Amino acid sequence: MTTARIWRYDEYDPARERLVEALCTLGNGRFATRGSAPECTADAFHYPGTYLAGCYDRRTSLVAGEQVENEDLVNLPNWTLLRYRCLPDDSPPGDWLTPDSAQLRHYGVQLDPGRGVLTRRLFFQDAQGGGLRVGHLRIVHMGDPGLAAQLTTFHAYGWTGAVEVEAALDGAVTNAGVERYRHLESRHLLGHRSGFESDGTAFLSCRTSDPGHLIALAVRTETRPECPVRAITTPTGTVQTYRLPLGRGRSASVEKTMALRTSLDRPPGDPLTEAVGTVTRAPAFPALLATHRAAWQRLWEEGELHVPGEAGHILRLHLFHLLQTLSPHTAELDVGVPARGLHGEAYRGHVFWDELFVLPYLDLHFPEVARALLMYRHRRLPAARAAARHAGQQGAMYPWQSGSSGREETPEIHLNPRSGRWLPDRSRLQRHVGSAVAYNVWKYAQATGDHGFLHAEGAEILLEVARYWAGSATLDPASGRYRIRGVVGPDEYHDAYPGATAPGIDDNAYTNVTAAWVLARGLDLLDGLPAARRAELRERLLLDDGELDHWDDVSRRLHVPFHQGVVSQFEGYGELAELDWEAYRARYGDIRRLDRILEAEGDTVNRYQASKQADTLMLGHLFRPEELSELFTRLGYRLDDGIWRATVSHHLRRTSHGSTLSSLVHGWVLTRQKGPDAWPYCEEALVADVADVQGGTTGEGIHLGAMAGTVDLVERGITGLEAGPDGLRVAPVALRELPRFAFTLCCGGHRGVRLRMLPGRLGIRVPASPRGALAVVLPGGRRATVASGEERWFRL
Repeated sequence: MTTARIWRYDEYDPARERLVEALCTLGNGRFATRGSAPECTADAFHYPGTYLAGCYDRRTSLVAGEQVENEDLVNLPNWTLLRYRCLPDDSPPGDWLTPDSAQLRHYGVQLDPGRGVLTRRLFFQDAQGGGLRVGHLRIVHMGDPGLAAQLTTFHAYGWTGAVEVEAALDGAVTNAGVERYRHLESRHLLGHRSGFESDGTAFLSCRTSDPGHLIALAVRTETRPECPVRAITTPTGTVQTYRLPLGRGRSASVEKTMALRTSLDRPPGDPLTEAVGTVTRAPAFPALLATHRAAWQRLWEEGELHVPGEAGHILRLHLFHLLQTLSPHTAELDVGVPARGLHGEAYRGHVFWDELFVLPYLDLHFPEVARALLMYRHRRLPAARAAARHAGQQGAMYPWQSGSSGREETPEIHLNPRSGRWLPDRSRLQRHVGSAVAYNVWKYAQATGDHGFLHAEGAEILLEVARYWAGSATLDPASGRYRIRGVVGPDEYHDAYPGATAPGIDDNAYTNVTAAWVLARGLDLLDGLPAARRAELRERLLLDDGELDHWDDVSRRLHVPFHQGVVSQFEGYGELAELDWEAYRARYGDIRRLDRILEAEGDTVNRYQASKQADTLMLGHLFRPEELSELFTRLGYRLDDGIWRATVSHHLRRTSHGSTLSSLVHGWVLTRQKGPDAWPYCEEALVADVADVQGGTTGEGIHLGAMAGTVDLVERGITGLEAGPDGLRVAPVALRELPRFAFTLCCGGHRGVRLRMLPGRLGIRVPASPRGALAVVLPGGRRATVASGEERWFRL
């Protein structure tokens, strides 16, 4: 069973501990707790953190002489904290024990993704040979999204006495998990109030600064055997102290059950009252564990992916983190896709374009969650319209970084840790994020058949993004082409021309081609709407025939730059200098963050043909070769297989892979064109977080887009799968390193459709249901059907 795969760390390495914490985070789609050691507070090696989806706070900091405003995902009070020390009968009290203690003899961490359980085992031994074995078992309940629990057990070896335990609820936490942000205001929790109920339940309430979300945690602590407790309150929390007898044949345990409630919850109520009531009603740990495991089992049945070998082991971990960041509970929330999950504070918990890599999986497995994430974008459509108006445009201009309100959250300046200098942050010019939102709307509707959403909220999003692109494009009389100027592409390195005072570059190929696609889809959508809805939208959005004719014109005449027979990254890219890649690799070794290296040298990456990640080649990730060729034909350009392969080769050689998404996209593109060099990129995408290839960044939070993208690479990239109105399209390509795998999906109204890939064969099983047969389109346009309750195999 896939649930049997365990993720293990069998020795303690303080330098690796934050990576372990991130990769062993537990969550349920509403909140998540990092896999930190209960014995430790935040320090150089340990960083406990609990994060609630959508819980942001806005603070102002003085940085480099400027007032800088930032909105951050808030680190909530630490409910896991548990300190202990040995009290032998015939010796003085021992020291408080932690993984950093000199007495540590064994340390093991096991994450069971199949059941959502984190286990930590420690063994301490003193100079006299007395030992203490400690086990921690933690869950963040997948069935009840307001609960979490931790069970700690103690066993003594070679001594008798007691273990003194301090079980704390610690609200003196800050956002201090990212060293680069140390100059920013980190205190987000105010107005602490703590105490105990008559039954001993500890509680802590506080609020954020702006907008003042109320947060309440209640913790029920139970010991085996029962013993007296000394309870104290602190200005920011509570501490309960126990002395548990230990000896030969006698063990002891401490069980902490936590309930989290906030003013963000629906229906509204008093968070503190709700938290205390929830934890009071919660069953004991064994029952909580059983229902938690059952909830995960149901989740895996819907999200199953089985891949043999080490690749499958890693993919299971990736899928686990995706499912616990965006679970069915997420469908009840007003949240987006946090680029670093709920696993840390990197990127301040903001929402970028990562749903572009996440939603394809959710469309096929958890469409209700995908729809909810698109609704996050729709609720922020008024903010996107306001941003467009502020920029002198029409339509909707979605922000590159989004948080609670939908306003632009990209910082004005950022720190280069290599040079120590604060620099202008122009990444907000990545207007292509609007195309990603529109693309997700269209693809969700195609995959799920949810025309109700497409014709209502989806139409409003897509049409307003199309309107923005039509207004942003200006006609160049000399060339007869429309141009989009002053943007930044997915590459992110190039934010201005060499020596230019104005930010941005012109005619980024990815931006222009995806803008043309959005405009064309907007026209298709209007044509396909019921007459009444079409009339309503045109009236409300003031869309007249003249504007729609302009959309069509722009969609056919946007400029796409070429140089040396390949698609350029942007206008003028081919005139930039060539970088001596080998010299820089020899000098620095790891040059993933080439931009920081060059800036520290007093140079700029803007002078070179050098990309951080896939930019032009992102087109090959979004569109099948025939789709991309049709897009270019509509624009009046030829893009045949030879030109595309030359384009891939050209840009791949000039990419530093400074993003975890880079190897993923390049692996996808090379896989689809059956390139022999595809696997090294796929493999790097697989290990990007587990091996922390970006050099310490995973400890600040996983890269959710890359993790989800590797799963999507298997399910859609290798299979060529596309669910749509005509059924299930498949066009598999052979990837020798992943010759066989299986997964289930939703398609054509069927849930639990199972695909099995074997060398040269594809099996499709449709579960019994009243929905009828599933249409399948095979390579070469061959059509077939798989009847309800049957399985068919096809030779490839």
